[in-house]
Amino acid sequence: MITLKNVSLRRGAKLLLDSASVTLNPGEKVGLVGRNGAGKSSLFALFLGTLHEDAGEYSIPPHWRMAQVAQDMPETEQSATSFVVEGDSALYAARQEVAAAEATEDYERMAHAYTALHDAGEHDASARAQALILGLGFKLSELERPVNSFSGGWRMRLQLARALMCPSDLLLLDEPTNHLDLDALVWLETWLKKYEGTLIVISHDREFLDAVTRVTLHIDSGKLTRYGGNYSKFEDLRAEQMALQQGAYARQQEKIAHLQKFITRFKAKATKAKQAQSRVKALERMEKVAPLLSEADFTFEFKEPANLPNPMLAMRDTSFGYPPPADAPPGAPPVVIVHKVSKSVLAGQRIGILGANGQGKSTLVKTVARALAPIEGEITEGKGLGIGYFAQQELDVLRPADTPLEHMVRLAKEMVQMGKVALQATREQDLRNFLGTFNFSGDMVKQAVGSMSGGEKARLVLCMIVWQRPNLLLLDEPTNHLDLATREALSVALNEFEGTVMLVSHDRALLRAVCDEFWLVSRGGVAPFDGDLDDYQRYLLEEAKRQRENDAPKAASKPVASLAPAASITKPKPKADSSPKTKKELQTVEERMQTLTQEGAVLEARLPSTENPAEITAIGRALASVTDELAQLEERWLELSMQMEGA
Repeated sequence: MITLKNVSLRRGAKLLLDSASVTLNPGEKVGLVGRNGAGKSSLFALFLGTLHEDAGEYSIPPHWRMAQVAQDMPETEQSATSFVVEGDSALYAARQEVAAAEATEDYERMAHAYTALHDAGEHDASARAQALILGLGFKLSELERPVNSFSGGWRMRLQLARALMCPSDLLLLDEPTNHLDLDALVWLETWLKKYEGTLIVISHDREFLDAVTRVTLHIDSGKLTRYGGNYSKFEDLRAEQMALQQGAYARQQEKIAHLQKFITRFKAKATKAKQAQSRVKALERMEKVAPLLSEADFTFEFKEPANLPNPMLAMRDTSFGYPPPADAPPGAPPVVIVHKVSKSVLAGQRIGILGANGQGKSTLVKTVARALAPIEGEITEGKGLGIGYFAQQELDVLRPADTPLEHMVRLAKEMVQMGKVALQATREQDLRNFLGTFNFSGDMVKQAVGSMSGGEKARLVLCMIVWQRPNLLLLDEPTNHLDLATREALSVALNEFEGTVMLVSHDRALLRAVCDEFWLVSRGGVAPFDGDLDDYQRYLLEEAKRQRENDAPKAASKPVASLAPAASITKPKPKADSSPKTKKELQTVEERMQTLTQEGAVLEARLPSTENPAEITAIGRALASVTDELAQLEERWLELSMQMEGA
């Protein structure tokens, strides 16, 4: 178990933990919560051994294997599969030992090395890694793509897959849901529920915490308090505790006031001096109940729009996508993701946009936001339409080298040029004051945005949107870097907003609180989703089941198909081919894979029964050869199968 007893922990001059004590038992799934800056990440550093306690006693079983999501952005030409496989530290060490043993030609060492490699799971490592990669939203066609060819968010998903790949007794996850879509989030919840080790997770997604955790550890004012139950249970218990504490504090203040009144009245009188002095000591000895200072939560509101056109906009046979890539040949067609949409958006609607990763949710929102042009068809905007757009990547609209004040000044100038500032003040001091309402005060208004945290950048984008007084809000994953309190503030503000909201989010609590209807972006189209988020979650599971059933004939010879959660798979569409030649090659590949699988099983059965080092080495080499050939055949089998399916 993990034990902290009267532990004090500092970061620089700041005291994060002050004589804190807690015990976490093996196998518990713990949600670590507390305000930003309370010390959650520092506590993780203590668990990992990169930070040490300043006082008190801290212990963790020395034999425990720990895994965490690396926070650095990987820069490597390795394929996605190879990168994630290397997350299995035991397998990586076994591979290194095999290489070292072969270099020495020490047959006994080689025998032990090959045995360890087999025990570490070399035979199914790629399949396990690919199941994780696909579960987190990647496409089959991306399994062998170089890591550095993906965007930052996708590379962080690979870091998450790498952490899950690592065998561990303690898994530390810091905001694992930030870059996930809802389907990948549902998959991750399922995976973590089956995880047998101890899990400690920092997250600002209350429904994720509710689904995964059964213990909540709260950091507040340098103390650690353990609550039995998930986040919702913690909130209930905390509210009761705060109410009781507030009552105790109020009663104590009455008593203190009474004592102080007596001291003030009688301390100068000789006849009452002793009684007054005793009350001074009583006042000093009295255990202070900390006042419940309601910390200044960030709150804001959207101003009433100047007008509400109805409909806000109308789409007629509109197709959404991207222009052809820069390296495409001349005359190449654009990339169309969503086809022929004819829908209207009305004043006051609150639309949640659902859909698996890669189906076109963000493309749809970007096009409505005028960041992309429609591929075909038209979007007719209502007169006076004012759009407030929150991009999934805040830096799409922010300039890293500029300050918050420079962003606001530039925005004000643009609005003046467009003639849309009648209701907003544009003097620099007015803009400073407005930034102050979003907690940008003092020197922060002149701090470069690139040096700010994700939460601060998100706050600045919200500030710029609110200042524009839009009547249509397009929000693409607005909560990625927001803490729980700010998410609550956003939810309240959106519910009070009188305009129209179109929201893409994996935060189910926000979707439930804000949206009255849902659109499902799927299979190249957009359709109303008749149900709530629970129905949508069931829909994702049913889609996964349907895909598994479709893939059932392949499962025996294709581990990826049976291991990957199919709801998140988007198959590439190669040129259709059902010629006799293709069928014959597919049959040949399947027969060879079956033969190799049987050979591998025979070799694995022989391995434990022999003690001859040379024979063990030979078996190990033969197994490695079988594994390599199977991997190559699986790739060819996949290509041929998809050609047949396309036909």
